[in-house]
Amino acid sequence: MVDTSSLVTSPVRVGLVGTGYAAKLRAETLQQDERMRGAHAARTHLVAIVGHTPEKTAAFSQAYQAEALGDWEQLVRSDLDLVIVSNINRDHGAIARAALQNGKHVIVEYPLCLDVAEAEELIALAQAQSKLLHVEHIELLGGLHQALKQNLDAIGTLFYARYSTINPQRPAPRKWTYHRELFGFPFSGALSRIHRLTDLFGTVATVSCQNRYWGADSEFYTACLCTAQLRFTSGLVANITYGKGETLWQDERKFEVHGEKGGLIFDKEAGILIQAEETTPIEVGTRRGLFAKDTGMVLDHLFEGTPLYVTPEASFYALKVADAARRSAETGETVVMEEEIFIN
Repeated sequence: MVDTSSLVTSPVRVGLVGTGYAAKLRAETLQQDERMRGAHAARTHLVAIVGHTPEKTAAFSQAYQAEALGDWEQLVRSDLDLVIVSNINRDHGAIARAALQNGKHVIVEYPLCLDVAEAEELIALAQAQSKLLHVEHIELLGGLHQALKQNLDAIGTLFYARYSTINPQRPAPRKWTYHRELFGFPFSGALSRIHRLTDLFGTVATVSCQNRYWGADSEFYTACLCTAQLRFTSGLVANITYGKGETLWQDERKFEVHGEKGGLIFDKEAGILIQAEETTPIEVGTRRGLFAKDTGMVLDHLFEGTPLYVTPEASFYALKVADAARRSAETGETVVMEEEIFIN
């Protein structure tokens, strides 16, 4: 755990790697953060930006009044206090490592990296450097996840869960999220699917997974479908499905949990609690503003020592489960997870 009493001094100089959707929301939050008003106007400042292309970097830096740099190696060596990593999954680990080695605090969008051993090394490096390493998992802050947690006790002993996110796209975009190397194994690249379950249900005993790509003979695939069954040490069984692309035909975002006294069903933004006597609608909060909330919580942590909503160890555990799913998909065998203490 980082000693936040001596982490930062004003102003905090921030560098941003990425010019996509998440990066834009981070930059807007840094600009609008109330610490930048009044007597505390200089406490946070977006200093430098690196993007995928010189054109995007130049446009982004002009929009947010920050310096455009040529590559992330230059950025992590700059006079910064905090580096935010919002680019392709493949490069997360290398950038986070370089930033930590250069004495920076780090925010990285999930996953921390695509390799389990590297993720463990990065967490140890952050601790050795006494620097913050925060892996964003905004789905844990979202209205659906919070509504689930608040209502679990109402359905008694839990025994089954199903979580499915399917996104048909025709034609499939030729972008990094449809590239095996750049995105990673589906449940590693889309780690929030696993992390929702481990946050709710704890440690996993066994993992069985199947995965298929379409059009994978070219640089970019046109579709993927990945499905896994997780058996938790509590006895609960969860089925999880992640799919996207041209060969899928019906959009779905559904999460259901069944207990001995009732069930919770969330279909997109609508939720219900089903019990023997009645069915009760559940109010689900918005998904808007979560990147801003995450950014604000990190700044609060750095300035004031307030706790964060997720630890890098919890994200690491989810990555271990995702990697077990990868190994199961490759071998066709059920993977038994190591016995270990789960840190949430």
